[in-house]
Order: sequence, then structure tokens, then C-alpha cells
Amino acid sequence: MSQDIYRDLQQKLDKFSMGFPPTESGIEIKILKHLFSKDDAEMFLAMSHRLETAESVAARLGLPGEDVAERLEDMAERGLLFRVIKGASRRYAAIPFVHGLFEFQVKDLDRELAQMVEDYSEEGFDLAMQQGAEHFLRPIPVHRSIPVQHNVASHDDAVKILASMPRIVVTDCICRKKSQVMDQGCGKPLEACFMFGSMGQYYLDRGMGREVSLEEGVRILEDCREAGLVTQPATAQNPGGMCNCCGDCCGVLRSLNKHPKPASMVLANHFAVVDSEECTGCGTCLERCQIGAIALDGDDQAQVNLDRCIGCGLCVTHCPGEALRLEAKPGDQMRVPPASASEQMILMAQKRGLI
Repeated sequence: MSQDIYRDLQQKLDKFSMGFPPTESGIEIKILKHLFSKDDAEMFLAMSHRLETAESVAARLGLPGEDVAERLEDMAERGLLFRVIKGASRRYAAIPFVHGLFEFQVKDLDRELAQMVEDYSEEGFDLAMQQGAEHFLRPIPVHRSIPVQHNVASHDDAVKILASMPRIVVTDCICRKKSQVMDQGCGKPLEACFMFGSMGQYYLDRGMGREVSLEEGVRILEDCREAGLVTQPATAQNPGGMCNCCGDCCGVLRSLNKHPKPASMVLANHFAVVDSEECTGCGTCLERCQIGAIALDGDDQAQVNLDRCIGCGLCVTHCPGEALRLEAKPGDQMRVPPASASEQMILMAQKRGLI
């Protein structure tokens, strides 16, 4: 361990998920100092992504079990470690910056942290998000935008994802909350992110979200889509969460908007097509598109830039002239999401050259 424990912490986080790259200004270290005491950092550095009991951690570190249990529980309650509770057993693990440390501040996010994360995104983290987007979140089409002849598999259907989950937890979108805290909110729905499984339980345990029925979950999903939000579950076929994102606030979509070819950076199996004979040039689709993929040409006809279109279908459902439709990509371009979250993380690590 070096003399700078926060640099050690940054380097450890840079090996997780989308990473946590260094910047010239050192804003990433300021964020870590805001979240972690030196004792917190030391404990985090001793943890891995594998869930472990306090007794196991204490034995491995040669520390008193009661003290370690208290420290781990305190860190989990402040969103600095992930925790799974099953009966009397509590297990803990290190977590990435995204999804993890940042999202777990949703209850306590203040303006200082919000501004630091905003500055970090502009200086370095946006590039990391661009590079990791393909294996992190995947846009899926609005259900009613898909024509009958193009059936969408269950892993491309948000309603089926919700229906397959034994427990649905909804929480505030950390990205829109960050913008709201900075007085830059877009006004779109805040309670818009779903969590499932052990992640959903962690959100419940910490009071960061609430459990909803399938009926309410579908209603929230519909409200989000009416508001023009892109539904993006985690890339795995059995996702641990599902976001509803806007181009104004969402970290992933904002970073993709800066890329010249966002479509090449995501796992998407559809694209929008315009019927020029039906298009009236009303511009509704321009407002709905969160990725800047549609423009009007010199004849006031909508044109889709296929380098940018991520196939979400938001433009299709609100076209008053029904001039837009989604088409499936050719068979050789169709992508199947990774089967599990573990496979998803392996693909992210491979793309970043970590394994």
C-alpha cells in the first residue's frame, strides 16, 4: 500500500465495472475524500467483490470480530459497501463507483457531491462511460413501437422483465437527482429506476426505495415512456436493475451524446425508419429523441442518422402521422445479451483490458 491511501482506493475502483479513471485535476480524489475516511478507505481496500461475513473479514485481517462487524455495518449503511442480509447472516462486498458508490448516495446526495461528480464526468468519467456502455446498460424498444412481424424476445421487453421478478423495488434516479440538487433538473419523473434481487433488497434495507406491485411498476414504466425516457436494463438477460433515462441528465446517455456514433457503442437490435410519404415535418420526433439521431432535411422531412439511433422507439409512439417505425437489424447484426451478470462483468473487464 502506498502512502496515499486515496490513490490506492482510486486504482482499486478503476478495476471495477466502468472504472474510476484518474484526472489531471484530481477531482476523483476529492470525491473519495468526501465519501471515505482513511479508516473507511483502508477497510474498502481489504475487501473484494465477493460477499464475505464480518467474521471471515476479521479472521483474514487479524482484527477483533466485533470491531470489524461494526465498521462493515456502518459503511454499508453509508453506501460504501454492498450488503446482503439473509436471516441472521450479513455479508459484505466492495462495489464499483457506478453502479454502486454514487447511486447508493441517493438518500443523502448534497450539492457539493453532485457538483464534484458533474465535474468528474466532464473531465474523465464520460469517456469511461462511453467505453463501458455496451456491456453496462442496453436500450430496449418501447413495447408498442414494435410491429407484429418483428417479435421481440423476452430479454428485449421491459414489461416481461418486470413480470419475471419476484420483487420490484423502485428508487429515485440518481442522475436526475444530481441535476435537481444543482438546480438543473429536467422535470422528468424522478422515481424511475427499478432494482431487483439482492440489490433491490439492499435498497429496501437502507430506505433508498420502496417495493411496488407489478401493476404499479408497469404504470411507472408507462409514465416514464410518456415523458420521453429511454428504458435501459442492465445488459444481462436477467438484470439486477432497469433505468429510465433522459439525454439531459443520464450519465450514460449524456456521454453517448458526445460520441459521433452512439449506435456503435450500445447493444441495440433495432433502428428507426421514416416513411417520407407520411412525414409532415412536425418535429415531434426531434423532441422525443434523447440521442440526437433525428433531424429535418431541407424539405422538412425527418431523417434518421443510423450512426446515432439506438432503437428505443420513443419517436415511433408519438409520431402524429405514424410516419416512423422500428425495424429489426439484419440477422448477422442481431446481438444476444450476456446470460448473467457475471458474464456481463467479465465482458466489461475484457473490453477494458483488465483480463
